[in-house]
Amino acid sequence: MRVTATVPDPRTAAALAARRRGTDAALGRVHDAITRIRREKAQVSVAAVARRANVSRTFLYDHPNARAAVATAMAEADERRTQMLADQDEKREATWRERALNAEDALKAAHAEILAQRARIGELLGQVRDLEAEWPQDAVQRITTENTTLKQRVRQLTTDNRTLDERLQAARSNLRFQDRRVADLEAQITSQ
Repeated sequence: MRVTATVPDPRTAAALAARRRGTDAALGRVHDAITRIRREKAQVSVAAVARRANVSRTFLYDHPNARAAVATAMAEADERRTQMLADQDEKREATWRERALNAEDALKAAHAEILAQRARIGELLGQVRDLEAEWPQDAVQRITTENTTLKQRVRQLTTDNRTLDERLQAARSNLRFQDRRVADLEAQITSQ
């Protein structure tokens, strides 16, 4: 058996090297695209990475390094999203818990106020019953009549007071007029 060493054609070697450089450049663009997407906090997907890196989806699926980088980025994004949702749920639950505690405190205060008001109403009703029990029916009637008479008398006195105030104001106005008149007459007498 004879083994012959084949010397690669220089054009083939140059084509392979150019292809490797192109693949390496495309992998670099893929990594840069993933970095930008993470920085922008956008959704990581094969389509988004392919669009930003200016490569085909087939390239991302065919090259293990590119496929692994996209899969890792998607997993990290899902993990961040899951953590963010969990944090939001915790915040929401904390606010609901706080609202529930505040509502419970307000309900306790309302019940205490209602009980205090009921007790006060009971005391006042008892006082009314006590007052009603002390006075016979004819005394209540007599007091009601006296109260009505006193209210009428107050109205009459208020009206009389208003009338007297109006007369007083008129008398003061007349007095001021008379004072001016006397001052004018004195001025005339002194000037003659």
